[in-house]
Amino acid sequence: MTNLIVRNLADQLVDLVRDRILNGTIPADQAIRQDTLAAELGISKIPLREALTRLEQEGLVRSQANRGYFVRALSAAEAEEVYALRLKLEPELVALAAARASDAERQHAIAVHDELDKVTDAHGDGVGRFNRAFHLALIQPANQPITTHMLERLHVLGERYVRKHLEPLGRDQRANEEHQDILRHWLDRDGAAVAKAIDAHIRATIDDLRRQFSTDRID
Repeated sequence: MTNLIVRNLADQLVDLVRDRILNGTIPADQAIRQDTLAAELGISKIPLREALTRLEQEGLVRSQANRGYFVRALSAAEAEEVYALRLKLEPELVALAAARASDAERQHAIAVHDELDKVTDAHGDGVGRFNRAFHLALIQPANQPITTHMLERLHVLGERYVRKHLEPLGRDQRANEEHQDILRHWLDRDGAAVAKAIDAHIRATIDDLRRQFSTDRID
């Protein structure tokens, strides 16, 4: 049973359920068994329903009258929208963040990258979470809270697509190399180079996902 601190119950509960959705523990297109999940978390169904409502606002779950909540399935259309928005917002913001980052923020980005590199090499759980943390570490020093919040939402929605993208063999090594290049340009405060690297990284990912979704439809 997971223990939750009452003071932060709502936020912690949203984080816990979100993590289960993003790592695939709660499968898509099946009704979320609220009684079972509430028992596992040691809570009542009322705060769980509140958490599910917040996750519906994030776009991770959908509700159906008299049927409850369902995790939304992955879709090519959603992937296209998520990555198109990232292309519009992320390269410019990362370039700005590179120029503004403090020494502490630069060290944080390095540490998160190192953890992502290890997890990716080990094919372990949490690749999507560390990928999200790495990209946000490159964004947050820009001190643009509205755009940062929008990108945080996009990275949450995109986390399951990251996991799908890394399924084929060899993708993890390429992702590591791309992240290393991005971090190097960011640490050099080379705004033009890091924006170009982020743009190429996002485009390569959505191109791969297009091929995967196309194959899925054929299969």
